[in-house]
Amino acid sequence: MWLLQVAPWVTAFFASAPAFAASAPPAAAPPSIAAKAYLLVDAVSGQTLAAAGADDPREPASLSKMMTAYLVFRALKDKEVLPSQAVPVSQKAWRAEGSRMFIDPKKTVSVDELLRGMIVQSGNDAAIALAEAIAGSEEVFAERMNKEAARLGMKNTHFVNVTGLPAAQQVSTANDLALLALATVRDFPEYYSLYAIKEYRYNNITQSNRNRLLWTDPYVDGIKTGNTDSAGYCLIASAKRGPRRLVSVVLGAGSDSARAIESQKLLNYGFQFYDTVQLYQNGETVSSMRVWKGAAESVPAGFVAEQFVTLPKGQAQKLKLSMEAIEPLVAPVTKGQRIGVVRVTLDGKQIGEYPLQALVDVPSANVFGRAWDTLRLWTQSATH
Repeated sequence: MWLLQVAPWVTAFFASAPAFAASAPPAAAPPSIAAKAYLLVDAVSGQTLAAAGADDPREPASLSKMMTAYLVFRALKDKEVLPSQAVPVSQKAWRAEGSRMFIDPKKTVSVDELLRGMIVQSGNDAAIALAEAIAGSEEVFAERMNKEAARLGMKNTHFVNVTGLPAAQQVSTANDLALLALATVRDFPEYYSLYAIKEYRYNNITQSNRNRLLWTDPYVDGIKTGNTDSAGYCLIASAKRGPRRLVSVVLGAGSDSARAIESQKLLNYGFQFYDTVQLYQNGETVSSMRVWKGAAESVPAGFVAEQFVTLPKGQAQKLKLSMEAIEPLVAPVTKGQRIGVVRVTLDGKQIGEYPLQALVDVPSANVFGRAWDTLRLWTQSATH
């Protein structure tokens, strides 16, 4: 990832746009992926690099536990619970079906231990115990999961339980699950490292993380596997090479090994055939806009977050960028206000359109200044 030097008044803005709002321009054809649905997204630009069936409703299986963990991370950050807090083990948690960390109803277990049991060992018992500790019951916690899904923009997701065990109306999509994965990396870096743990021992039982890529690819540091008979084998993988991070979602693969192989294909494709380019840094002035009726005659324009775009390798110098200002721009102008638009094209095709923003406030001028500019604007419009 490198800084592209282009015209000093131009930039592109991907960081604040909804994830996956734009796909990267096509590079080499993506590999054939043996799965019901898949998605590859660049975490820095938010652009999709490859996808098939990404909005198709699918059973999320244990990928649901990513949302369970996300809410536990938030509870820890807000000090709603503490890592060392002792959690009693209910009969419901103890009797959970499927994968387990083997907690014991006769003794308490800490939140920190439960997190590792849920993330590394995919323990359904741990997920239920955490939900009960935070919300009182799994059902109430599932309601929180759905509210959080809506907040994150996961429009086609509905959770019924915290484990991902099959349930009527429990559904998600590759796109939605990628949104959740990116939110986890972005919002809780202090806890995301738990997803890279290869094995965990509890109750004298050592279990390995089911994400095979943690052993075979040194750049992979997460995130979560899932499997039921109806969902097939699923894996959300994330890899960071230098400053770039890619997230792949593979749903409905045919086997444990297949989900790892297909995920590796996607990650390799993204790193091999694409670059992520930083165009400008946040807060950098890229233009100066004329302001009418203001205490200042102009306002610096730019962007309030760093700007990135993902392109086929070797194509960055072919970018063409143009700017259109909102005219007339009349005070008062507030910092962050949209005052123009930047369009980015590659080989004649538009690949982005992003708002140019005021970097400072410009209050209104005094009555004489406003009157003078009113006259000038009227004169200007009359001559056109």
